[in-house]
Amino acid sequence: MFVSTSQDGPHRTLTFLVIVLGLVLRRFGYAADLPFIVVKYGGSALWGAMVYLLVALFVTRSRPAVIAVTALFIAISVELFRLYHTPWLDAFRLTTAGALLLGRVFSLWNMLAYAIGIAAACAFDPARRAATHPRG
Repeated sequence: MFVSTSQDGPHRTLTFLVIVLGLVLRRFGYAADLPFIVVKYGGSALWGAMVYLLVALFVTRSRPAVIAVTALFIAISVELFRLYHTPWLDAFRLTTAGALLLGRVFSLWNMLAYAIGIAAACAFDPARRAATHPRG
């Protein structure tokens, strides 16, 4: 289940690109006059896609649908974790790393954006595409 495959390369590359895209969107989205909804929820969708790709890196022999469900569980768990507050955790959430990793405020809309990002990552997953279009 945790065995490296030839699919790892594309997942690593895509994970890196999604992270870069998300950081660029959050940093320059408003300066580029992109609408709030694109910057806020586009970043959340990219975060969901990143979770999918990270799970795909670690559970290489799982079907994309299983990876998607696992990623959605993780993403929703992180969102629900925002409802838990302690002084040290709230202080971490105020840092850039804390905001990017855990977020600051609970939002049901974020869960929808995560699901969209995860669905998009699953749809374009090289492993899924290879399984549905075998060479022959």
